Amino acid sequence: MTVHKDCINIVVTVWLIGIAVAFPLLYFIPAPYTFISYLLAAPVMFIMGFVLFFFRVPERPVVPGEEVVTSVADGEVVIVDKVFEGEYLKRDVIQVSVYMDFFNVHVNFWPISGEVTYYKYHPGLYMLAFLPKASELNEHASVGIRSRYGEILFKQLAGTFARRIVTYAEPGSHADKGTQCGIIKFGSRIDMYLPLDAEINVKVGDAVNASTTVIAHLKRS
Repeated sequence: MTVHKDCINIVVTVWLIGIAVAFPLLYFIPAPYTFISYLLAAPVMFIMGFVLFFFRVPERPVVPGEEVVTSVADGEVVIVDKVFEGEYLKRDVIQVSVYMDFFNVHVNFWPISGEVTYYKYHPGLYMLAFLPKASELNEHASVGIRSRYGEILFKQLAGTFARRIVTYAEPGSHADKGTQCGIIKFGSRIDMYLPLDAEINVKVGDAVNASTTVIAHLKRS
């Protein structure tokens, strides 16, 4: 396990502050009051450990198959529905949304291999990410990918606490399924827009893992 490269500065800052707070507590409080120093330092050390855990980058195998679409993020499926995608695809599609909480891995992975055809950043609000309107109103980044089995779109949505979206998408570049495509810091949501004839493999309430959970199978266009 490693720490995400775009979050190293956060981890280092938290650890420096944590050491500056915890060291005096553990070193200068004398016996017989040592237990007090442990009680005071424990929350600080917990936060230091949690920051490492939160920004972890796990090793994930790649699910084979060019037609296989895997999850962009870890979390829980909160929406599976037919919608009209009006930003880029401009047609009826199947929307699959995955909500990430504080305990999920927040690194995002390319869901399918192909050419990056679209990228746009949208400033916006910071509503609770699981609300349906968050897809339109919240700050988000939209990314389109064209594969041999058709084109899909996904959105990285900011939430109430997630105020930093990192995306590696560049139109014209190649996306490799199962490799990192960005990160959303401090919890949020991913919306995936798939063709109507795609075979959807998940339902609302399912727990999914980025890169390893199959969201759908595409049919050759």
